[in-house]
Amino acid sequence: MESRTPPTPATLGVIRAQPPIAIEAGRDRDVSDVSHEFRLANGRLARRLRQEKAENELGSGQFSALGVLYLHGPLTLTELSEFERVTPPSMTRTVKCLVDAGLVTRTDSTLDGRKIVLSTTDAAAEIMTETRKRRDAWLVLRVAQLSPEQRSTLADATVIMKELADS
Repeated sequence: MESRTPPTPATLGVIRAQPPIAIEAGRDRDVSDVSHEFRLANGRLARRLRQEKAENELGSGQFSALGVLYLHGPLTLTELSEFERVTPPSMTRTVKCLVDAGLVTRTDSTLDGRKIVLSTTDAAAEIMTETRKRRDAWLVLRVAQLSPEQRSTLADATVIMKELADS
């Protein structure tokens, strides 16, 4: 489970003190309004994309951890926990479910015998590939309906979103 510190009134005051930025032609919004609207839209899009997945019984946390292992290759439990920004005990429970489902294997580290390395199985690769195909197909249809200007704006926003996610 992701652990986040709730914003304090002082933090919110700092956010609200930022200069206004243009979000729509002829309409200025302050940073907190833009942040709020962006968070809501991003959450709705993420929920919609999560609906487009391979048929399986994985929860969102399990699927996310599996995706990290699939994309980044073998990792230790600590490394996986850091990627997912969850505590190692929480990740231990997630990994146990993935191992029990035959989607992740545990092997001894060749560098440090005290560590266990987690890797995905062929079954996990099938799930990830099918999910990627479904999500990409859904999104391609929607992006194709945008104007060239909207697609350009979306490409620019994607760079910014990656920066926000990596911060």
